[in-house]
Amino acid sequence: MNGPAAGVPFLDVSRSATGRRWVDRLPEGSLRLVRGVAEQLELPEIVARILLARGVDPDEAGLFLEPKLRELMPDPRTLTDAESAASRIADAVEANERIGIFGDYDVDGATSSALLGRFLMALGVKADIHIPDRIFEGYGPNEAAFERFRSQGCTLVVTVDCGTASHDTIAGARAKGLDVVVIDHHQTGETLPQANALVNPNRQDDISGQGHLAAVGVVFLVLVETLRQLRERGRDDLPNLLQWLDLVALGTVADVVPLTGLNRAYVSQGLKIMRRRDNAGLRALSDVARLRDAPTPYHLGFLIGPRINAGGRIGDAALGARLLTCDDPEQAAAMAAQLDRLNSERQALEQEALAQAMSEAEAADATGAPVIVVASDDWHPGIVGLIASRLKERFRKPAIAVSFASGAQGSGSARSVAGVDIGAAVRAAVDEGLLVKGGGHAMAAGMTVERGRLDAFREAVGASLMEAVAVASLRDELRIDGAITAAAAGKDLVHNIERAGPFGAGHPEPVLALPAHRLTYCEATEQGHFRLGLAGPDSTKIQGIAFRAADTPLGAFLSEKRGQNIHAAGALRLNRWGGSETVQLQLRDAADPAKG
Repeated sequence: MNGPAAGVPFLDVSRSATGRRWVDRLPEGSLRLVRGVAEQLELPEIVARILLARGVDPDEAGLFLEPKLRELMPDPRTLTDAESAASRIADAVEANERIGIFGDYDVDGATSSALLGRFLMALGVKADIHIPDRIFEGYGPNEAAFERFRSQGCTLVVTVDCGTASHDTIAGARAKGLDVVVIDHHQTGETLPQANALVNPNRQDDISGQGHLAAVGVVFLVLVETLRQLRERGRDDLPNLLQWLDLVALGTVADVVPLTGLNRAYVSQGLKIMRRRDNAGLRALSDVARLRDAPTPYHLGFLIGPRINAGGRIGDAALGARLLTCDDPEQAAAMAAQLDRLNSERQALEQEALAQAMSEAEAADATGAPVIVVASDDWHPGIVGLIASRLKERFRKPAIAVSFASGAQGSGSARSVAGVDIGAAVRAAVDEGLLVKGGGHAMAAGMTVERGRLDAFREAVGASLMEAVAVASLRDELRIDGAITAAAAGKDLVHNIERAGPFGAGHPEPVLALPAHRLTYCEATEQGHFRLGLAGPDSTKIQGIAFRAADTPLGAFLSEKRGQNIHAAGALRLNRWGGSETVQLQLRDAADPAKG
């Protein structure tokens, strides 16, 4: 097979239903290595292909299949300021100081806050968690919240998943006698706030190589160092941090950071902890989400995470963090039910707003705009990130959605595609005075923009990213991990593929092609999905689903091809329903075998 850079497309598909070229993810010339790894580890060749296509060293494939936290964990002191941050937290623990925790209102912020809160409470320290209201407080630390901490008797405030850009707020707090430790992971400029310690593997003077971590992963490392220092001081009633890896796994997956290196171990081991259902809050959330199976990254990202996010988006921002630190089953069940209701409300708001956004986006895309920028007075600020994400998926280019529901200033969120750094573009716009504030990372960013500057911002971000978007569009490919038939897509294969996981950002879920399978049926659901059936050359059948395919080129293609042969590409999943377990294809793309 040819690699992504080669000229021959996979199955000769040069333009699929979604307009993409299919390419073999496996580098050219790797087939001999595939056979060697398959034989050595007694794996199906398709699993060996999956490993090698993701850059796994053949000599380390065995370790990769069983990631060990102990072997992948760096010395926390390699992170700039981690030793100082841990020392200040250890001092507070020893002196029984009251500690304030200020977290972001997303899942990473909630899990980071809950992890630190549980750690401190296990040591008998009073910890006050504050998550800002998205509408009334906005993103990041604010003076009123810090003053509230001070009035409650806190002498130390630890910000998690935020704080790197909060120069004035932190300076004001320090001037009033509060100590501040920042634990974050967002990209930074050259100048940092004058905190007592600022741990961020993405600060420019950090050489730890851990910039891929979510904030909750950074918090875990700081707490490992805190435990070490407390142990050296003679403290022996220390908690086992591993019991909270379920929180680390959830925050890591939900923040869509690369599932490579330490993150992979965090998630792999954290999922094992989550299966024990020890955390009352996570147990209650799993129950309201009707999660009956062993949790996977998919469940964390699409069932659990959105429910925690719902509180920060349209309800009580601190509800998720409170739930994750709750040990009372009845209280946890009540909070989980509330988050479930908020998530349903969020979905309804999203659907209504998305229809309007899609219409505006289609008009912008028709003009060739390199970046889709849409705005409305009617959208709830808490769903702009979801709108941006959906637009990015639909048009496969960076998308920004802005809500002006609060008046003259709009709250916006951006999502990007591989190879286009939206965070850098947003920070540049702040420097140019086009945004009130903003920041983020390569794939996602947030911002505040004045209504009168929206058009200028739209033009500036489009101009700055035009070249990168053009290059990215030339590489608009669907990478395929191999071809199988419906007859080969059995449960054993799915279980073997799962051994190469967990899959997510940076370690993508395998996409397999089913060549020339007959589309036996295809029907749209009320939710806008397409259910379908495929039959292989030997008439073996497999069921499939194409999520959110209604009113898309993929949906139109499927509707036209009923009863005909198609090339289908997607991920294999086990679908458990009514006591039975079947293999299902989650369709990503399709193509006409006759056209290629």
